[in-house]
Amino acid sequence: MDSMKSRLLTAAVGIPFAIVVLTLGEFFHFIMYIIISALCVLMTFELLSAKKLHKNPKILIPSLIYSFAQPILVSLSLALLPAFIYLLVSFFVMILFNRELSYHDVAFSCFGTLIITGAMSMMLILPHMYLSYFTYFFVLTIGTTWFADAGAYFAGVFFGKHKLCPRVSPKKTVEGFIGGIIIGTAGAALVSFIFSFIFRDLVFNYIYVLITGFIVSIVSVLGDLTFSLIKRSCDIKDYGSIFPGHGGVLDRFDSVIFTAPLVYYIGLYFPLFTIGKVNL
Repeated sequence: MDSMKSRLLTAAVGIPFAIVVLTLGEFFHFIMYIIISALCVLMTFELLSAKKLHKNPKILIPSLIYSFAQPILVSLSLALLPAFIYLLVSFFVMILFNRELSYHDVAFSCFGTLIITGAMSMMLILPHMYLSYFTYFFVLTIGTTWFADAGAYFAGVFFGKHKLCPRVSPKKTVEGFIGGIIIGTAGAALVSFIFSFIFRDLVFNYIYVLITGFIVSIVSVLGDLTFSLIKRSCDIKDYGSIFPGHGGVLDRFDSVIFTAPLVYYIGLYFPLFTIGKVNL
């Protein structure tokens, strides 16, 4: 129950702060790019720290520079160029300092940094295409994922009996997984309903919204289990301790890394809303 209290306290402090930041971000779009860049830098640092690679500046510096630059350069439609340059630099450094750097360490850092930063950057592409509605796409992606996580946690605490994947994450249960899907799907609808009052010119297609919430809730578990497996391989409990009851930034956003690209592609091919007319 101490963990539950810590989670609730973190939410009580974090939600009002997030509302203020998101409100400002809707009017000043550069704030959203800076926020995503900062999150990518923190998550990359935590991932490298899990393997003690943060102590090696030859790996750390290129990774952090790329993590910060990639989301910002999305606004200039430079999605792949920064990643290509980062890979070139990383492998050039590996060859230059081949006695100090192992391929496994460079591969670990490159793979993790590209996955984290590339996926998180995709939260900015759809609103960049629409030239607005930053907060909706941001909250839909993160909110739905966190609704699913919260639903899984509470359903697991109160109803969990059957282990879902005990060797990777012993506390996850089948009941929690089902609860996460239900709450995550409802959460996507709730987010869209709230934003229908904020953006009066948007008419939401709730069929697509519910489908999005359902798929996101399932895929979010894959992200959680994947980064749990990485933690176990690095013999750590959490990636950090910045959020009481949650761990580090990467512990909180691990599922979002998997769901952000999903929301992007769903929103790209199945419009979640129309502007200024009823969506039949």
